[in-house]
Amino acid sequence: MKDSIKEIWVFGDYRNYFQNRVTLQLLSRATELAKMLQAKVCAVVFGDQVDEWVNEYIAHGADRVLVIDHPDLKNYKIETYVNLMIRLIGKQRPEIILVGATNFGREFAPRIAKRLKTGLSADCVDLDINDEGLLVQTAPSFGGNILAQIITPECKPQMATVRPGTFQEIPHNYERTGEIVRIPMPADLPKERVHLIFSERSPQRSQRIEEAKVVICGGRGMGSKKKFKKLTELGELMNAEIGATRPVVYANWIEADALIGQAGKHIKPKVLFAFGISGAIQHTAAINNAEFIIAVNKNPNAPMMAMADIAIVADANQVCTAMIKELKVRIRG
Repeated sequence: MKDSIKEIWVFGDYRNYFQNRVTLQLLSRATELAKMLQAKVCAVVFGDQVDEWVNEYIAHGADRVLVIDHPDLKNYKIETYVNLMIRLIGKQRPEIILVGATNFGREFAPRIAKRLKTGLSADCVDLDINDEGLLVQTAPSFGGNILAQIITPECKPQMATVRPGTFQEIPHNYERTGEIVRIPMPADLPKERVHLIFSERSPQRSQRIEEAKVVICGGRGMGSKKKFKKLTELGELMNAEIGATRPVVYANWIEADALIGQAGKHIKPKVLFAFGISGAIQHTAAINNAEFIIAVNKNPNAPMMAMADIAIVADANQVCTAMIKELKVRIRG
């Protein structure tokens, strides 16, 4: 039997470790929650030859790592992963389970919650502990118009998926130590009904916007879909990622994956360009960690202008066009 100390579990998805840092971000927040709850942080890792990732999770905040290391787990299998997780939870009884709100997490976590008959808050943008020791899960609701604070007072474990980029990871600590618990692969697991024939990672032409150093974000002030596309050209010249506000995404000027806001991505660039963005709270809540903001808007009283380090009162489309022209001249030498 595990001792009476509560544990916060973070599921370790290491498959795209160097680009997808959400597990490390969750470990960081889990260490803060653990202090409030007087709990330990535990990472859970399934896979084949995963010692490298086990050590990484300890260096980034895990007090304990539960490991099932077996050749059959080399490739992700949803039914197997779920069955293993259910068995571990039944024996260890964690207080809280956190999973990244990635494609994997959105498939994995709901199945766990359903099997355990507990609650799950999806795509959370903040986590806290209240006076009763319950996990407060903050998630966008009604299309991102409000932030709902959710608790699970009667069912355990308390579960949440969290968007990548929401929290800052703890720097790697080479001297940190932790407990590694190696668990044998059960021999009586049900057979998978779906079998992987082969897998291939799609090539990514650019970096993840949550990790980008420079982001160019556009709003309705760009004027039209055709004019908005100029931001893509500017982004290519500046090696920047392109984001958008919700009205722009809803107008189909750009794909939904570019949405920056409570209902989309949270970013923390060194430099953020905001073209034609008024600055609604649904958007600005997701850019609070930007180090330097340059805003362009016709309206000098727009909330985004007050938030900016440099505010340019001008037509966003004209400024974008001028920047493209100047950058092309400089590149040509």
